Amino acid sequence: MIKINKFFRNNLYPFILGIIVFITILILNFYSINKNFQKQKLFDSLENIYLKKTSNYIIKNLKPKFSHVNIEINKGDNFEKVLSRANISKAEKEIIIKNLSKYKFIKKLYQGQKISFKLDNTEPIKIVEINIQITKTKNAIFSRIDGLNKFDYFEEIKNLEKVIVYKEAEITKSLYASASDVKIKPNIIIEFARIYGFQIDFQRDIWKNDTFQIIYENFLDENGKILETGNILYANLNLQGKNNDLYIFETKDGYEHFDKYGKSVKKSLMKTPINGARLSSSFGMRKHPILGFNKMHRGTDFAAPEGTPIMASGDGKVIRARWCGGGGNCIKIYHNSTYSTVYAHLKNFGRGIKEGVRVKQGQIIGYVGSTGMSTGPHLHYEVIVNGKKVNSQTLKLPSGKILKGDERKKFEVSKIKLNVLKSKLINSL
Repeated sequence: MIKINKFFRNNLYPFILGIIVFITILILNFYSINKNFQKQKLFDSLENIYLKKTSNYIIKNLKPKFSHVNIEINKGDNFEKVLSRANISKAEKEIIIKNLSKYKFIKKLYQGQKISFKLDNTEPIKIVEINIQITKTKNAIFSRIDGLNKFDYFEEIKNLEKVIVYKEAEITKSLYASASDVKIKPNIIIEFARIYGFQIDFQRDIWKNDTFQIIYENFLDENGKILETGNILYANLNLQGKNNDLYIFETKDGYEHFDKYGKSVKKSLMKTPINGARLSSSFGMRKHPILGFNKMHRGTDFAAPEGTPIMASGDGKVIRARWCGGGGNCIKIYHNSTYSTVYAHLKNFGRGIKEGVRVKQGQIIGYVGSTGMSTGPHLHYEVIVNGKKVNSQTLKLPSGKILKGDERKKFEVSKIKLNVLKSKLINSL
């Protein structure tokens, strides 16, 4: 007995430690079994079909009922391609096309145009509103009639603030570059070149340190951003100390520009259909740069950076807009029974330019390229008079009309007002 007691006394702590370890193992084992049981119970609960339906309903309703898809038109896009990017069913596409196909602007989408779709995400997904940019100031909006597959149509017109702008600069490089330096928008520069294109050769008549003045309209949105530009009200090119003032005036045919004597600057054809170009090859005999032998050059070449806009020399009908062999991409315009013009080696054609369409004088019809038999980017320009190709740079064109009678009196009053406006704008600088 004494030996047993002595044994327990000597081994008491190891004995107690063993009991604690044993109890700990039992507790951990029980916890593990219970944890697995609880986990299985949870999995069984999640597999419950009613819980699944409830959770799916909650998740579905957490998704917004409406969403927007904003699309920018790419080159070659049509309306069906755009609808394919809107994530709607084939049946919904057919409904949209049926409702909108009667509107002409749906068939004349242009690169960079913006279209927004408002989607109802409840199944099946439906388009409830379509917002189509027509111009920078006008949007076409189609709104779905509740419960029907029909749309109401209305136009949204942005209210813009008109601001009259005065700019002047010295021409240190080209007209285009100097005008860009004083933050004049490209379309105003092109219009400026167009109205002077009847009487000025931009390659030979403009010298370094000549100057220009211009008054034109800007249209601003509520954030002060320029969305549109308007008319050029007044322009002056001072060439070698001589002013060439032009004033806008509204006639029965619309707005035109007249010199200080009331003579319209508009002629049947522009002298130069491109701005900022260098005359690189004149009309006449020359050694062909590719063929290597002397050949009659029946046009005028203007060297310019690739992509430079090319304008129609006069009103007319496009009778050719396709590949022309050595001429590359080319356009031919029939102006009247006397005049036709040809534009060759184009990089590409302007928007909407194809055979059969009518164009206005100064309208952009294409862009400078180097297609066909060409050694570099340039425009080959031809003028055809009564079926014969002539030198466009020496051609004498009919003068513009001269205002007379009451129209002349109204023009003189308008001219005085524009001169007063010019003085005020200069004094405010």
